[in-house]
Amino acid sequence: MLLEGNVSVKAAILGNHRKVEKLYYDKHKNDKDLNFILQRAKEKGIPCMPLEREEINAMATGRTHGGLVAQAGPRVYQELSECMHGKTPFLVLLEGVEDPFNLGYIIRTLYSAGCDGLILPRHDWASAESTIVKSSAGAFEYMNIVMSDDLPQLVKDIKKQGIMTYAAMRKDAITYLEADYHIPCLLAIGGEMRGLSSAVRNEIEQNIYIPYANDFRNALNAASAAAVLSFEVYRQRL
Repeated sequence: MLLEGNVSVKAAILGNHRKVEKLYYDKHKNDKDLNFILQRAKEKGIPCMPLEREEINAMATGRTHGGLVAQAGPRVYQELSECMHGKTPFLVLLEGVEDPFNLGYIIRTLYSAGCDGLILPRHDWASAESTIVKSSAGAFEYMNIVMSDDLPQLVKDIKKQGIMTYAAMRKDAITYLEADYHIPCLLAIGGEMRGLSSAVRNEIEQNIYIPYANDFRNALNAASAAAVLSFEVYRQRL
């Protein structure tokens, strides 16, 4: 796949979740960020090839690459055990989000809020990875991501490890401000169209909801809900 732009290429090099095979850069460009990227690439033995801007334009899909693109291998995903950082891991399960732009926005938010691992149903994102990397501002390359073939079973396994499970659902819910996030926890968030599957919902211990300032009845989209909930986890843990 082709990664385009300083943010995406730097994240791939520093994130260590994929193999970066070769860099192509504008031979006439000389700035601090590009020089840093080239230095790190050379330290890792990644070939760096100077080209004319027109040659890079011909390789890239758009014109926002800023004179830097990279050929890279597929993203390597993690096991659940790799997301269990410290004594109070913070995990998020996301189901029903299929738009790569939305997924990227959510990943950017979760990573910024200190999420230790994102759990997704297994899906082939290969053709959309460059979009996800760009829309996540590179966070897709840093975030620990678990792809699961059986989300309900994975939630069961998570509960056995003493992790409290919350779902963004209104039925029998407390407000998200009443929940305790000082403990190890998982937040389950569903997409706007299909939401969380019943099999996943049945494994959740406590539903939470975001109260509104008026009587508006429609749900927030997944990206907005993820922002509100994940930063409350961060706030409580300050």
